Amino acid sequence: MPVYNKLIRDRILEIIEADGLSYNARTLAPEEHLTEIKKKLYEEAKEFDETTNEQDAIEEMADVLELLHAALKVYGKSFDELEAVRVKKKENRGGFDKGLYLMDVEDK
Repeated sequence: MPVYNKLIRDRILEIIEADGLSYNARTLAPEEHLTEIKKKLYEEAKEFDETTNEQDAIEEMADVLELLHAALKVYGKSFDELEAVRVKKKENRGGFDKGLYLMDVEDK
């Protein structure tokens, strides 16, 4: 029997049942949920890094976005609130659109 011990999408248990399989699962407390979201974000970021085509990259970015939505829910915040923070940071420090790569800075 495979052991997973990881956060899964909400409908996965239904899919397992539809396949006639049994499982052990539980609902995480909010603190545990956030910890597992963070772990899953690392996993999805790694998978994004390993993609070799556009479609797979988009799929992995969608997973990252879904995890951000889940984290926002745990924090009791909306995507609009996150977007406002993103926009403010972009206005103050810029985005990552230009592909600038800093190699070093001279000491004073």
